[in-house]
Amino acid sequence: MPKEIWTFRGPALVVESQEQAIEVILNDTLKPGMALVIRYEGPKGGPGMQEMLYPTSFVKGKGIGKQVAMLTDGRYSGGSSGLAIGHIAPEAANKGPIALIKNGDIINIDIPNRTVNVELSDEELAQRRTELEAGDGYVAHRDRKVSQALKAYAAFARSADKGATRDPELINKLSGLA
Repeated sequence: MPKEIWTFRGPALVVESQEQAIEVILNDTLKPGMALVIRYEGPKGGPGMQEMLYPTSFVKGKGIGKQVAMLTDGRYSGGSSGLAIGHIAPEAANKGPIALIKNGDIINIDIPNRTVNVELSDEELAQRRTELEAGDGYVAHRDRKVSQALKAYAAFARSADKGATRDPELINKLSGLA
């Protein structure tokens, strides 16, 4: 990664799927200096943790790969480039803080110091969490067909930091084996 993008500060542009990310990149809604936040693409939210190669490829193709940041609870491959931070956990669908980010929030990334932050007070984050939980909760607002197998996986999936595997404790609890 080029040294000039090891630190970043800019407003968030929040989307709830890879498809929405592609749309905002291709229609030029994503501008240099912005942080594209792609949430609800983790193990539970995806479900299945899609690879975000299309967004990184389109950003590079638009010539803004060194001018934007991308963050996701999904994953990237070795083919991705630029300031792309993935596997954010806990994921949005698992009540992670990425679910609380709104358009315009200021995102700070400092690679040398290994930090990613949003410029919000603890009180503001708590208020947003309360509002989210009072509403429809931690669900993506998008139209995506999901197979029964992936729905079953999502019901038991753990976050990426836990290996994106099925939660054996939850399985045992629900099956009466706990």
